[in-house]
Amino acid sequence: MASIDSAGTMAGVGAGLLDREHTIAKAGFNRWLVPPAALCIHLCIGMSYGLSVFWLPLSRAIGIDKPAACSSPSMFGDLFTTTCDWQITNLLFIFTIGIVMLGLSAAVFGGWLERAGPRKAGAVAALCWAGGFAISSFGVYVHQLWILWLGLGLIGGVGLGLGYISPVSTLVKWFPDRRGMATGMAIMGFGGGAMIGSPLANLLINYFKTPTDVGVWQAFLVMGLIYFVFMMIGAFAYRVSPVGWQPEGWTPPAQAKAMITRNNVHLEDAHKTPQFWLMWMVLCMNVSAGIGVLAMASPMLQEIFGGSLIGHPDIGVSALDATQKVAVATIAAGFVGLLSLFNIGGRFFWASLSDHIGRKSTYYTFFILGIALYALAPSFAHMGSRLLFVGAFCVILTMYGGGFATIPAYLADMFGPQFVGAIHGRLLTAWSTAGVVGPLLVGYIRDAQLQAGIDRALAYDRTMYILAGLLVIGLVCNFLIKPVDDKWHLSDAEVAKLQAESAKSEAAIQHGSFGIGKGGLDVKAALFWLFVGVPLAWGVWKTLESAVKIF
Repeated sequence: MASIDSAGTMAGVGAGLLDREHTIAKAGFNRWLVPPAALCIHLCIGMSYGLSVFWLPLSRAIGIDKPAACSSPSMFGDLFTTTCDWQITNLLFIFTIGIVMLGLSAAVFGGWLERAGPRKAGAVAALCWAGGFAISSFGVYVHQLWILWLGLGLIGGVGLGLGYISPVSTLVKWFPDRRGMATGMAIMGFGGGAMIGSPLANLLINYFKTPTDVGVWQAFLVMGLIYFVFMMIGAFAYRVSPVGWQPEGWTPPAQAKAMITRNNVHLEDAHKTPQFWLMWMVLCMNVSAGIGVLAMASPMLQEIFGGSLIGHPDIGVSALDATQKVAVATIAAGFVGLLSLFNIGGRFFWASLSDHIGRKSTYYTFFILGIALYALAPSFAHMGSRLLFVGAFCVILTMYGGGFATIPAYLADMFGPQFVGAIHGRLLTAWSTAGVVGPLLVGYIRDAQLQAGIDRALAYDRTMYILAGLLVIGLVCNFLIKPVDDKWHLSDAEVAKLQAESAKSEAAIQHGSFGIGKGGLDVKAALFWLFVGVPLAWGVWKTLESAVKIF
């Protein structure tokens, strides 16, 4: 029988393959195999951004053609009803619960991940995320909303958190020469998950739907199975670098840059520093502004441009007939897809650029450029320029994604690589906060404007200025970030002890013996990249296919 020891690792039959010591890379291993392993997981959990594709069919799971409304609709009633359809507002809580759990689970289990290793964390993430789809499939089948909250919300959210942080520490240690690029390659998958998952979900729903079934529970089940297989492939492909390893031909700079420490801060001390909380605010403000736009992107485009999207500039969205509304909604869906594409591209672009211009300068760019674009967005809308309006938000979304991808490297620069995965996990509570604040802020301001009699096309003006204000707060916090005080740094002896505890043996220290060293792809690595690249390319194609309809 398996048991859990004090170090948090499993002992017993079948547990060995998941243990950290069994994932230490052997001589000849190609470090370029690690990013696609991370992508296998991130491309799956990134579907959390695409769950909205299920809300409409779920809102008429009983009525099929139109929602079967309850006589007295309420959140509590929706949770347990079996005779009427769920309100979309209450379905949205699945996403909110998932994002909150992402931050909480990343914070709580970050320390365990550092001890247990990325493979075990990735496997647990696969069980939780895929299991969330399976549980939710059952919830749809028996028509119980609380089961969906439990499945994709609570349990799936734990999978999100563990899956998201599982590669961070590993990648930072494999790519000390290119921290930003490495984390950007992996974390871009989270932005791209919806590009693959959304059209896949649509295909499955349309395949399984019948005159008496909207086809969602079957789609959930199939996607859960697909995600489990892909995530387990990623988890078992993870390898950690031996203690003391560094890329062949690379040595740390003789003189460290002012904002890149050569020391380490312990996990239990990081949150006691002002730098941690300033970076928490930096991430929270950047995410709050971006996620608020993502949550309202489709209705925002429809309400601002209305009939002009289909060649009728004099008709507002409320005056469109049913057929015209469908056409406008289709174009707005292309806008959402385009934002996702720029989200994923920004994660790699900005994180890679940060290796050259520095993390602090990268965030300065996010905030200064973002403030300008948010402030100008209402003017672009009043001009009736779809090109400028859409272009502004595409750039904004590159910086939203870039903020996620750059923050792990920023943390490694500030606190050292030893505990960066766990520290990153705790910092992601900023994402949980922003995931609630951003959409609520945008939604409530819009509703307040409409209730005050403001035209729908103008209802987002004040929102844009407030989001620019959030970025001003982030800009100030980024300015205040300075190097961590020496009193928080671990001594060389303390670091050596920590590394010795994580190493299987001194024989595992093999400098410069891992094949590629300076960079490049061998056949095995190229094939693995192709394995994750094909579905990603399909997602990009489907996104562009929809996005061209905007113009």
